[in-house]
Amino acid sequence: MIDTIVVSGGNIQEDFALDFLKKTEEKQGKMPYLIAADKGLEFFLHTGICPDMAVGDFDSLSDEGEEFLKSLENTEICRLRPEKDDSDTQSAVCRAAERGGKNIVLFGCLGTRLDHTFANMGLLVWGQQRGIRVSIYDRYNYITMIESGTVLKRKEQFGKYVSFFSMGGDVSGLTLKGFKYPLNCHYLTVSDCGLTVSNEISEEEAEVTFDSGNLVMIMSRD
Repeated sequence: MIDTIVVSGGNIQEDFALDFLKKTEEKQGKMPYLIAADKGLEFFLHTGICPDMAVGDFDSLSDEGEEFLKSLENTEICRLRPEKDDSDTQSAVCRAAERGGKNIVLFGCLGTRLDHTFANMGLLVWGQQRGIRVSIYDRYNYITMIESGTVLKRKEQFGKYVSFFSMGGDVSGLTLKGFKYPLNCHYLTVSDCGLTVSNEISEEEAEVTFDSGNLVMIMSRD
């Protein structure tokens, strides 16, 4: 169950995000805890949704965003110093973890700032090391760390294409079953990750196993 959604300040397709929130609430019977990370507060301004928490130094808010921040009466505000050792998104994820979040979804974490994108990808590993699932979504991509033995169902997949990359070191013994391009005990390095791009699930269920390492999965659609 998704317990927390963090909205950051990158590219957000509002219609996709709103539909995701609606479907999640309908499926789970309640809305997840909503956190605005700095400029991500603009999403809540535009959609009329009230976040449960807002985290950041808020130096990138528009004038309308500043007024909206001041108007929030039932939102916990965590104002950070501009000079700090982590990003606003990381601070928001840490707040989510502190309040017991175990399945955290991030919106607005992909965009034109590649440095922020890389930092946000690192949060997936940060979560995995603490037993927390952190996932990134936008209209075209679903990104998350996976464990060995993960079974993917074709009827539930996010997009047509499934890619795998090593994170923070090599992945040994990578085996892909039920895919268009299977693998058997492959040693995956960062330099040969082109081998595992744009695969497809070919059977009703596909399985991913590996012996060691950190493996990130990206499901994509055009």
